Amino acid sequence: MPERPPVPPRVAQPPGKTFLEFAPDGQRMLVAGCANYARSFKTNDDGEPDMIDHVHDDTLALACGNDYAILGAENGTVCEYHVAEGNQNNLKGVLVRFTLPVRDIALSPNEEWIAVSSDEVEIKVVNRHDIERIHILRTHSKPVKHLSYDPSGRWLTASCTDGKVYMYNVEEEEPRFVRAIDGIIQRLETVDNATSKCFWHPAGKIFATATASREMVVISAEDGEIKQRFAGVHNSPITSIAWSHNGRMLATSSYDGSLVLWDARTQQVLQQNTYERILHLTWHNKGENLFCWSNDWGEIYIVSNFLKDPAHLELLRAPVESAGATKQAQAQPQSRSDQPHTNGTRPLINGRPRAASLDSLDDFLNADVDDNWIDDDDGAGYKNQNGKRPNGHLDSINGDLKRHRHRGSTWQPRIHDAFQPGSTSWKGNRRYLTLNLTGTVWTVDQSTHNTITVEFYDRTQHRDFHFTDPFKYDKACLTEHGTFFSCPSDSSVSPSQPSMLFYRPHETWTNRADFRVSLPPGEDVACIALSSKYIIACTTANYVRVYTLFGTPVKIWRLKSSPAVTCAAHGDYVITVSNGAVNSDGSTQLVYSIDNIKHDITHQSSDLVALGTPHPDAEDYDVGSVTLKSVFWTDTGDPAIYDSTGTLLILLHWRTMGQAKWVPLLDTRNLERLRDGKKEETYWPVAVASEKFHCIILKGGDTTPSWPRPLLSEFELEIPIARPINTKQAEGGESEESIAKQSQRLEETYVRTTLSMALLDDLVQSYGDNARYSDKTELARQEIEIDKLLLQLLAAECRQGEETGMKALEIVSLMRDRGGKLIEAASKVAGRFGRTVLEDKIRELGERRLMGVEEV
Repeated sequence: MPERPPVPPRVAQPPGKTFLEFAPDGQRMLVAGCANYARSFKTNDDGEPDMIDHVHDDTLALACGNDYAILGAENGTVCEYHVAEGNQNNLKGVLVRFTLPVRDIALSPNEEWIAVSSDEVEIKVVNRHDIERIHILRTHSKPVKHLSYDPSGRWLTASCTDGKVYMYNVEEEEPRFVRAIDGIIQRLETVDNATSKCFWHPAGKIFATATASREMVVISAEDGEIKQRFAGVHNSPITSIAWSHNGRMLATSSYDGSLVLWDARTQQVLQQNTYERILHLTWHNKGENLFCWSNDWGEIYIVSNFLKDPAHLELLRAPVESAGATKQAQAQPQSRSDQPHTNGTRPLINGRPRAASLDSLDDFLNADVDDNWIDDDDGAGYKNQNGKRPNGHLDSINGDLKRHRHRGSTWQPRIHDAFQPGSTSWKGNRRYLTLNLTGTVWTVDQSTHNTITVEFYDRTQHRDFHFTDPFKYDKACLTEHGTFFSCPSDSSVSPSQPSMLFYRPHETWTNRADFRVSLPPGEDVACIALSSKYIIACTTANYVRVYTLFGTPVKIWRLKSSPAVTCAAHGDYVITVSNGAVNSDGSTQLVYSIDNIKHDITHQSSDLVALGTPHPDAEDYDVGSVTLKSVFWTDTGDPAIYDSTGTLLILLHWRTMGQAKWVPLLDTRNLERLRDGKKEETYWPVAVASEKFHCIILKGGDTTPSWPRPLLSEFELEIPIARPINTKQAEGGESEESIAKQSQRLEETYVRTTLSMALLDDLVQSYGDNARYSDKTELARQEIEIDKLLLQLLAAECRQGEETGMKALEIVSLMRDRGGKLIEAASKVAGRFGRTVLEDKIRELGERRLMGVEEV
């Protein structure tokens, strides 16, 4: 049964949606709803409220300053009104208009801009003082239900009806889309009473929102990751969320009338009541013990002395945020002996008092009040003997990569974290386990279990499938033959669940053809790979375990360097990457090995992975910060890598020990689409096939693909060849700039074709007499193509004048022609442009080759 509210209701609006919000100075509370007027209630005043008369239509959104109110009406108008005593027409002006009803208004912290959404598929950001200054945001594909600014004015969040939160950086003059956070909020219609709004913490940088599972989650604005969950109480959709003025408490309501007060730091319920049909909540924003809510009968409840418990009052009176205290402490430094203690002991880290750590989640949730809630009940080292968390979780001062740590060590190198090619991190409760040209595998966290979906691009060959995953697989590989999964060990279940491998073929002719194998206790999977013949798992015990597709173990060996980083397989071959020796900057070198499983041959052993260097103009320039993003095999069966500098490289001569070298195929920083500087985007590598780089374009600061599954893009391979370009006129009136560009294009094609031929030649040589006829024929064809490219280069050099004659002769010497036909053609090209001296020297070169004096 609903409880009786602590105060009688005050009728503010006719029945329907009723909105309320405190002014920035906390002196007034504005109430609006389904009427052509709004009311302004003075704080701690039981008298009659001031009126805002002659509102255009029913109010569906509001924002307010100290002496004005901005109301969004159902007829699509957004108007600003002056708040004054007495009943009068207080209209100041129309700020913006829509053709459909307005749904939400957000006022920037500096009160210069308002962001407005409606049932139209766009957001309008308008300057209050100059309405001609307007920005239109159209990143989303459906109407936006809620808008909110963070307290610093840096972020604008838009909760869309498609179930995504779109984040914009509004610090600059032109708002910039940053990321879309999917898998968190519920898909709601703009007229629904349930909320999906982002409610910002008073200290900024994190916000709370409601999920489809009737939970509240706290999200980091920097990376869109979930930091906290408030769950297990509400049984109907969440209608409103409100932070206390200092962010120490969180109030939530649901449509069944449940009103819950939470400790924001421990996620524990402090107080729970059940009233009727609560729609909107608000705390007093200046710290008074005043709490208000409205319902859909047009009533509001203004509850003074809302908190009765002394412990709750103490939370309400806590400092607004610890960041302010930190700045004050910096202004007035304390001696080490004067620093605050916890439980009567000095917080020690390695024998020294621990300094404050800025911008942590505890700072925003005011963890400086009490740290006794941190329990090291599982012995994981969450706190030391002085009640503080140790600094083992912090990164090295030399860079951003996490360090590999051993107990008792005073210094450890920065290692490269293990990763699974094609896999992404969690975004809300979803993540991709793998993405390639065959299809995608993605999982959804359902708390007690996961659900996995496998989708194929070619549904004529394979059917999509979906299954419940009680083991919570965290890695996957997908090929045309089957899908391979692995899960970590889990000591929380009884009996303890070991790390497992699971393979499921796409086609079988028996009742059961899949297999599952458990690893020994204490051994987890670091990365996995799947080829058309083998299943490979690199483990935390530094083993490489190899099975056939139906579970027969065939090979096992220990990595020479550890720990493992990643691996990839193709046919009989597997490439494994691991951490090697330490660089001068404290980071480890990445080393790789390539093995032929069938013939038990090692082609490369602990050779270096050639990572690039960041751009010299990068703000976070650090040579050791470059990381490996993906390892895969091309469609021709050659290893390739993609690093964080945006460079794609392929391994040449990898079948010969000690001869392998990494050759760049494409530097995405030099793409034509990025040269004007107007686009800011990165690329998620997928594959190299058909002489193209297949990837997913990431925009707005995203680091991983989002949902729904984005389309694949492809770029032509372009080896980064540099060549100076002049602008003087060449013979015949053609600018030398255009000729130089043509020469540069031909030179790049020549280098790339030569590389392709070298890879094919390695393949033919490795098979010897057993090489396929088609490969030999293709090799001969590519030789002819290279000579034709050199002929075109020769013509380009001849057009530039006599001074390029020596280079032109050098180009002819690069030809592989043994019969003399192409050499003869080269001499004719030189004669056509009147280069008689060059023509004679080319003929002499041809004669020497025919006589065997000069080798090809």
